Amino acid sequence: MRAPITAKGALRLRAELEELKSVKRPAVINSIAEARAHGDLKENAEYHAAREQQGFIEGRIKQLEAELSHAEIIDISKLNAGSKVVFGATVELTDVDTDEERTYQIVGDLEADIKLGLIAISSPVARALIGKNEGDSVEIQAPGGVREYEIVSVNYNG
Repeated sequence: MRAPITAKGALRLRAELEELKSVKRPAVINSIAEARAHGDLKENAEYHAAREQQGFIEGRIKQLEAELSHAEIIDISKLNAGSKVVFGATVELTDVDTDEERTYQIVGDLEADIKLGLIAISSPVARALIGKNEGDSVEIQAPGGVREYEIVSVNYNG
C-alpha cells in the first residue's frame, strides 16, 4: 500500500531533498577534503565529524527518495468531503472542559510535524477524528487521561 501524502507535504520533502543534494552534500564533501589536508586522520576530530555528517546526509537522501517514490500524492483541494473528517482535513477543535482551541491537519506519516500542527493519519488523535463531522464531540486518549473535544470546523484548504 502506498503511503498518502499531501501535495504541500511532498513539495516540502522535495525541497529538503534538493537542499541536501545541492547544498549540504557538497559542503560536507568540502569539509572532508579540508580535514584530510590536515594530515593524520586517526586523531582528526573534524574528519570524523564530517564523515559522520556525510553518513547522516546520505542516509536522509536515500530515505527521502524512497519515501517520495512510494508515496501517493493526494490533492486535498479536490476532496469533496464537506464537513466530514478525512485525510487532509484541517480540523479546529475546542476542549470541552477548558475551552482551549487546537487546530490540526491530518497528513501522511512522512510529513507529520506536531510543531506545525500536522498530525499523522496513524496517530491516536487522527484516528479518533476520522469519519466524524463538524459539530461532533470526540474523546481522545491523552497522556493525562481522556479529553473531550468538540469539532468546531473542518476544511480542506490545505
